[in-house]
Parts: sequence; structure tokens; C-alpha cells
Amino acid sequence: MDLFEYMKSTTLEKESPLAARLRPTTLEEVVGQSHIIGKDKLLYRAIKADKISSIIFYGPPGTGKTTLAKVIANTTSAEFTQINATIAGKKDMEEVVNQAKNTLAMYGKRTILFIDEIHRFNKSQQDYLLPFVEDGTIILIGATTENPYFEVNGALISRSIIFELKPIEKEDIKTLLKRAVYDKEKGMGSFDAEIDEDALEFLADLSGGDARHALNAIELGVMTTDRSEDGKIHITVEVAQECIQKRRVLYDKNGDNHYDTISAFIKSMRGSDPDAAVYYLAKMLYAGEEVAFIARRIMICAAEDVGNADPNALVVAVSASQAVERIGMPEAQIILSQAATYVACAPKSNSACNAIFAANDEIRRSGNLPIPTHLQDAHYKGAAKLGHGTGYKYAHDYPNHYVEQQYLPYELKGRTFYEPSWNGYEAKIREHMKRIKEEARNKEE
Repeated sequence: MDLFEYMKSTTLEKESPLAARLRPTTLEEVVGQSHIIGKDKLLYRAIKADKISSIIFYGPPGTGKTTLAKVIANTTSAEFTQINATIAGKKDMEEVVNQAKNTLAMYGKRTILFIDEIHRFNKSQQDYLLPFVEDGTIILIGATTENPYFEVNGALISRSIIFELKPIEKEDIKTLLKRAVYDKEKGMGSFDAEIDEDALEFLADLSGGDARHALNAIELGVMTTDRSEDGKIHITVEVAQECIQKRRVLYDKNGDNHYDTISAFIKSMRGSDPDAAVYYLAKMLYAGEEVAFIARRIMICAAEDVGNADPNALVVAVSASQAVERIGMPEAQIILSQAATYVACAPKSNSACNAIFAANDEIRRSGNLPIPTHLQDAHYKGAAKLGHGTGYKYAHDYPNHYVEQQYLPYELKGRTFYEPSWNGYEAKIREHMKRIKEEARNKEE
């Protein structure tokens, strides 16, 4: 590199966005994603040992896909080259492959090809890479925000290890923001800025696990805020709100307002008010509440307050919980809205909830009552001698697949824990249970 090129690269580095300047160069500098780069994890060991095979990084924007590729570039002895699928074509790939062949033949060095936004390549472009990945000419590292099982050719998937990156945890975002404000080498420490703790919390909440989003906001705040009388730049909540273009909602995740809001959300679903439920949902999401926490509350409400009046409510809630984990914000808000409004509009019953509480009370009161012998396990040698299983009636051998016999301990004969309501599907359950019992009694008579 001559003097001109050195000065050019130095200038570009200084002028690069903060998120790019703060990008780690070693594994030790990486913040977050400990589930795949913890010291005992496969990827960490592979990078340290320089034994990388083809990889696809999959996750939301700003979670470190390109960062990990850059870390690999800085630690590997292989040649490293990068292209972006949004602007690259087959000709670009042909040049990379030809160079990789020459490098392997002349120096015995393999080439790592990092393709950002790999899902943007069409099928034929992806197919072109396959034989060169297969024969080891190149080691592929792909990055995608889309599910690779849908967007990347199955043949490439089968030859790669998929690593899913999660949204950056709040505490990790705060670490990055502090590094951005106070680091004088890579960050903005030379600006003599300070960030208030509540501004730090606000930006970490509102970033939605996207480190780049948070760093862009803090960079804008430092660059556009006037110095105070003490000569420092103070990043307050008001400054943070301007930079991220969202107002702060009074919502302390560890305070009363947090519990008041989630309480109102649950009670609105329980009270069959979908409008109020979706309002409190929007308030929580706006304030940066974790979608997984909200999804858990919807699942609990579906079981506790809807129960068997509409068994589908729990199915919808569980599906929503799984979906928001895979999709993330902002689309997750649509899924949560669907689940919350479904649960709010569903017929209600707390009979299943009351049943387990009543059973718990009985267990605490009466202790370990003996199980009727005809219900005890009869599958092991010697069970018959003890009378286990003797006299058991197999329900499927009887009309309606029902037969009266003692299931509860004899001391609790006639005791009822589950009382189906007359609401929704539970009315059908009540009628069904009444019918099969009456028919069984009539047959005996």
C-alpha cells in the first residue's frame, strides 16, 4: 500500500458510520450471541482453530452477521473476499472462483467467500456456487435476514452449518452504546459526551435488538447536540427521543407502570374487550417490551381465562409465541395482535384453572392417598400377585368408550374438581359427559 492508498483508507475509516467503526476485529470484542460464540461453542472453537467450513448466518438486521464474517476474515489464514448479492452478478462470482482456483493451485490456500444478503441470489446464481463449494475451491459464508430453509437452495443448505443469530440482548446493547460514547479510539470518546442512564435504557429498549439502529441513534445525538455550560455533550432522554424518532412512554419495566400495563392487558383480554387489549399491547410494544414476554402472557390467559370454552385459543397463542421468535419486530406486532384479539373475543371459562387449584388444595389436605389397585401398573412381573390391574375395565370396550369405575382414590369417591361451564365449547363438553354417564347407568339398570 502506497502513501496515497494509506491516507485514503484512513480517511474512509474515520468517515465511516459509527456502527462500522465499532465493528469488532476479534472474537473477544464481540458483544452478544453467546449461544453460538461462547467459548465452549462450536463456532468459537472453529474460528479460533481456523477450521471454518461453509456457514450461513441467519438473523434480523443489526445482530452481527457481517461482524462475525469480518472477525473470521481477520483470524483466518485463508484468502477472504466479499460480495453483496444485491449488486453482484454471475460475472462477479466467476471472477472470485477463478481467483480462488489460482490461489489454491499456486499457494495451497483456500478462499472464503462472504456473500451478504445471499437470499437475493436467484436459483441459478446459487446453483453456480454449488460445485465449487462441493470440491472445496471456496468456503461459503452467507448472511441472510430470511429463513435460509426457504430462500437458499437445499443443496447449499446441506453443505453448510446454519447459525441463527438472535436480537441483541438489552444489556449487550447498553454495553455497545457505552463503548460508542466513551471509546476514544473507535467510538466518539473524543467528543467528550456523556449519556444519562435513563437515555441508555430508552435507546436499548427501543432498538429492538438491532445494534446498528442503536448506534446510528447515538451517533446522531452526539453529532447534533450542543455542548452544555460544563463543555460536555449530554445525551438525555429528550435527545434520545429526537434521534430515534419515538417518544418515551412512561413504562419502567421494573416499576409499577409496567405491572399496571400488563395487568390491564390481561384483564382486557379476560373481559372480552379486544380494543382495550390491543391498545395496551401497542403501548407495551412502543415502550420496547420484549415480544416473548407478551406472548407468554397471552398463552397464560388463553389457558386460564378461556380454557376449554375455546380450546383453539391456546393453539393460537402457542403458535403466535413460536412465530414471533422466528420473525421478530416489526412484523411480530401483527401476530401478537391476532393472538390477543382472538383470546379477547373467545368465549370464557376458568373451569380448568379452578380444577387444578381445587385438586392442589385436596392434595395439601389429604396427602398421599392410595391409588385404586385396578388402576395400578400391571405390566411388570409379579404385579398380578399384588392384585395390580385386576378388575380394570378398558373404556374402549364399552359403548361411547366410557364405563363407570373408581378412578379417584376411594376416600375421594364422588368428589368433583372440573365443572365445565355453559360457555362456548365447554357447553358441549358438559352435555357430552352428562350423556355418556346417563347412558352407562341406564344400560346397567
